[in-house]
Amino acid sequence: MARLRVRITGRAGLKRSVASTLLVCGLLAHAAIAQSQDSDEPEANPGRPTVSTPATLTPVGYLQMESGFTGAANSPEFSSRYSFNEVLKLSLTRRLELLTSAEPVVHFTSEGVTGTRVAEVFVGTQAVFYHGEGAKPTLAASFFHRAYDGGAPEFDIGSPANSFLLLASADVKGFHYDANAFFTELDQEPVRRAQYGQSLTISHPLFKKFNASGEIWHFTQPFLRSNAVGNLWAISYSARKTLVFDVGFNHGFTSTSTKWEVFAGFTYLLPHRLWGKKTPRQSNGSPFSQPGN
Repeated sequence: MARLRVRITGRAGLKRSVASTLLVCGLLAHAAIAQSQDSDEPEANPGRPTVSTPATLTPVGYLQMESGFTGAANSPEFSSRYSFNEVLKLSLTRRLELLTSAEPVVHFTSEGVTGTRVAEVFVGTQAVFYHGEGAKPTLAASFFHRAYDGGAPEFDIGSPANSFLLLASADVKGFHYDANAFFTELDQEPVRRAQYGQSLTISHPLFKKFNASGEIWHFTQPFLRSNAVGNLWAISYSARKTLVFDVGFNHGFTSTSTKWEVFAGFTYLLPHRLWGKKTPRQSNGSPFSQPGN
């Protein structure tokens, strides 16, 4: 009987040891799977809050939303302007992306009159014609069309009816840059005039999940026969690969530039692919947008 008790106790201990081992192995396997899934998680590619658009695209098949608030003061068309803005991006392939941007709510004061309206809605596409890596830039082109004009006062760069952009993005010695050249069409019925612009954004990691961006931009103002020039600074925080928060300000230098703009918002990439199977994480750099969009 003593041996029997010993043998039963031994078997129970063995069972407990096996169960414990299986439990530990299961926990380790779960942790490994979770870590693997996190490493393969798609990564957002924010375009906000800078004027410059990154030449790189969002992960294929994942919908990206860029939402924010912009407050501005002292511009040629308004004394104050507050708006919410939204940009949606969806890459169909590694070389083609669809975009739409809108300001669904704009509250403004212009010439002593205060009002609230829906501003413009833009639709467009962006195509990459050369995928770079490291210091070799990714090169792309994009086209945007204004699908709706709500008549709200515009920023210093105007509201183009049609826009064509050339874009370049690359990483050089720890810094990332996005450079854009703008060729747009402004209209004040029945007159239409060409507008040209340039922007350069340079960003660099600060520490951990924080990133700082500085930008200089310039646009001609054909109807005012002047130029708008501004300087933008922003800080972003990556809460996770699919969620990035940002805050910053823009200051206009010329007499016809918007003097001050402050903005805050976030970029969120839906973690579930809309079609097909999940692909390995893509490498992206840092839409057509105004400061703070």
